Amino acid sequence: MCRLFGLSSAPRRTRATFWLLDAPDSLSRQSHRDPDGTGLGHFAADGTPRVDKSPIAAYRDRAFAEQAREVESATFIAHVRFASTGGLDVRNTHPFEQDGRLFAHNGVIEGLDALDDHLGEDRSLVHGDTDSERLFALITRETRRHGGDVTEGIRHATRWIAGNLPVYAVNLILVTPEELWALRYPDTHDLYVLERRAGGEQGDRHLDHSGTHGRLRVHSSHLAEQPAVVVASERMDDNPHWRGMEPGELLHVGPGLRTTRRIILPDPPAHRLTLDEMHPDAAASQRAA
Repeated sequence: MCRLFGLSSAPRRTRATFWLLDAPDSLSRQSHRDPDGTGLGHFAADGTPRVDKSPIAAYRDRAFAEQAREVESATFIAHVRFASTGGLDVRNTHPFEQDGRLFAHNGVIEGLDALDDHLGEDRSLVHGDTDSERLFALITRETRRHGGDVTEGIRHATRWIAGNLPVYAVNLILVTPEELWALRYPDTHDLYVLERRAGGEQGDRHLDHSGTHGRLRVHSSHLAEQPAVVVASERMDDNPHWRGMEPGELLHVGPGLRTTRRIILPDPPAHRLTLDEMHPDAAASQRAA
């Protein structure tokens, strides 16, 4: 299963170190269960999006998989990919950038020909082969149509998809230089939120999160002194305040870490995909540890 991670400390910029595959978890033991791509997105001080990603599976490029990336930003997004659609190519590797925003997705959407038809000329936003980038393009179009309101863009795009396409899961994170959105839909995969006070639960600790499956590790000494909101596919430490998002819940983290949450998709997909209905590669991507 793909791994999602997002963090906001906005408006304060935070220096953090990311390992997209945590080196202590033996890559040789993981062997060919390793991911099909890893990526990290953040923003420069002037708001320019920066993306560092590779489509090469970790067992073929151990150095890239384990290399620490130290970056500074008010928002971050990271993704570890298990391919469901689209080959191993940098253009199919998350996160994606459109209109100065960064996006990553975990799940499977089918009926891509119908989605392409619905996108029309906005299909030009899509440079790869994935369902994820097409979903992002629809969000981008709907955001433009609603005067730059990303919340409305996500709501309109995902409601159309839920009502018109076969859906297994649409868990997503989208970030701008000072804002973060996360959606869990439906109840297929978990997505967790931690509203972390400065210093964490003890009040004097840096952030040091590591996924239980060795897919991602994040360290930030800055967060010993400033708060943050973290979204992840799994609880990444023993803080008791991790909260599982509800199915259909959209979380928005604005500047100053003001959080709002609302159920934008109260009903299940009109056509809820099962693993047995999917192409074997897509099904395998959703089963992976």
